Amino acid sequence: MDDVVDLVRRSLSGESDAEFRERIAEQADQLRDAIEAGAFDNEDFAVGLEVEVYAIDAEPEPATDDDGEDEPDEAALDADLSGGSGGDLGSLEPPEDAADDSFESDEDDGADEPYMDPDDWEGRLAELPESIFGTAAAKELGVHNAEINTDPDVLGPTGLAVQTTSIEMRIKKARDAAREANRELVLDAMWTIPPAEGSVSYLSDVEERDGFVFAENMRQDPRYVALDNEALGHARGEIDFSVPGASHSFPTILFESLTASIQPHLQIPDSDAFPAYYNAAIRTLGPIVALTANSPLLPADMYDAVEDPRALLEDTHHELRIAAFEQSVNTSENPKVRVPSDIETTTEVVDRVVEDDLFAPFLREWIEDGTRSGLHDTYWEFDHKRGTYWRWLRCVIGGDPVDGAGDERSLRIEYRPIPTQPTVADTIAVQVLTAGLLRGLVVADHPLAELPWQDAEASFYSAAREGPDADLAWVTADGQRTTDHDAIYDEVFEYARRGLASQDVPESQIDEMLAPIERRRALGTTPSQWQLDRVGEYLSEHDLPDAICEAQRDYYELSREHDTFADWL
Repeated sequence: MDDVVDLVRRSLSGESDAEFRERIAEQADQLRDAIEAGAFDNEDFAVGLEVEVYAIDAEPEPATDDDGEDEPDEAALDADLSGGSGGDLGSLEPPEDAADDSFESDEDDGADEPYMDPDDWEGRLAELPESIFGTAAAKELGVHNAEINTDPDVLGPTGLAVQTTSIEMRIKKARDAAREANRELVLDAMWTIPPAEGSVSYLSDVEERDGFVFAENMRQDPRYVALDNEALGHARGEIDFSVPGASHSFPTILFESLTASIQPHLQIPDSDAFPAYYNAAIRTLGPIVALTANSPLLPADMYDAVEDPRALLEDTHHELRIAAFEQSVNTSENPKVRVPSDIETTTEVVDRVVEDDLFAPFLREWIEDGTRSGLHDTYWEFDHKRGTYWRWLRCVIGGDPVDGAGDERSLRIEYRPIPTQPTVADTIAVQVLTAGLLRGLVVADHPLAELPWQDAEASFYSAAREGPDADLAWVTADGQRTTDHDAIYDEVFEYARRGLASQDVPESQIDEMLAPIERRRALGTTPSQWQLDRVGEYLSEHDLPDAICEAQRDYYELSREHDTFADWL
């Protein structure tokens, strides 16, 4: 822990700010030159995916006197692979190679916990043990969070099939590791059943060590701790969080760990075309979020005295995750989490990172030994700062090489506002829809970019608040502005199909992969609306906190039993 305190002190002292800024400026100049020279051009489009999940206590099996081993549960295995239960942060993530287990304290792996009667199971939030991390999943901000990633593949029939298998198997592997420690991973965008000590206590549990705040339920990675203290410094020690029905002040950014998201990545092979894809993506944020909303309720015990629970269900945001992330870290003069503005040239993505407010800078030699080698090392400080450029859409410069699509020098759009979806099949469908739509809009020269940026921003925030009833804005293929949902989603799916077809994905594969999200659209609802309706049903017999918990347990069970969200309806 002394090492963490020392690194946090060095980061926040200001003594290295000048050196950090100088390195950023030098690396930014090199990146601009390389992008303009075509060094980041590639052979083809590629896709990847990040999936964030949270953990709950696993539902116990009934006690048995049979000393023999049980037969494998075929239904459970099928659920793992098809979509059952499993799986924001990617939001505050350190660079991929920055994890250092030496900063972590020893944690109980959960294997020796006392037996729980199934009747006593409540599905409460739970800490994930060290045993799950490494090959199965990556750490995230909260000790209850994890992230599961795919390696990138070419956007095409084979690549999408590989992505599907990869996310199925990686989620299964992570869930198996969690179950060994009596934990279950949940594919959901916001946990709502409180931990035993209560949600506010859990999210506010901090202690001061050598002048710095340490949140007890935050991973003790020095970057997370430094970011927490940086944000707190700007907020003068307390960060306010206010949404319909609840208002709290927290001594840490940890309330961001209420949330979980999926983040599709799309590699753009032609750097000159990057602005067209980026600007089109901004204008798709509203329709995509409205279709995928999945975090309408806070943990049941976080609501203030609510006189009219049904009025709260009408007033709450369909995507509270947006408010939670923005309010947790938007404490500096210039908000860091917001919809990005348009770009005219590709090198502007470099400029934006350079100009962004400085948060908790680190120098490479504090973390890594040896000489620099490879792309990531060359631009280490720039990539560190890019990691705190928390726009809802951002460019990632450099990444894993993709067989058939290019080397580590690449430009990717990271699409960040989508909540974690209820099943694996839903997750894959949203990834394919997003990638196909961006590709289709540009390859068909669709005029969506003519929609004013301010209207795209308003559409996004309306989607976060209103979900399927959002005030959306769109420009149709014939150049007409529309707010009609049928017209908008007709084109969303049409151009997603065009984009996938342009990458030689056969129609039968497109039909299969988009089916879960197309069925959802046809049924006219979202996971967020399902949750609100379910809570409303329980209110006839329960108070609001119990109704929220009962609905959440239904969500968990249905996500295990069905391949897609549409199957619940």
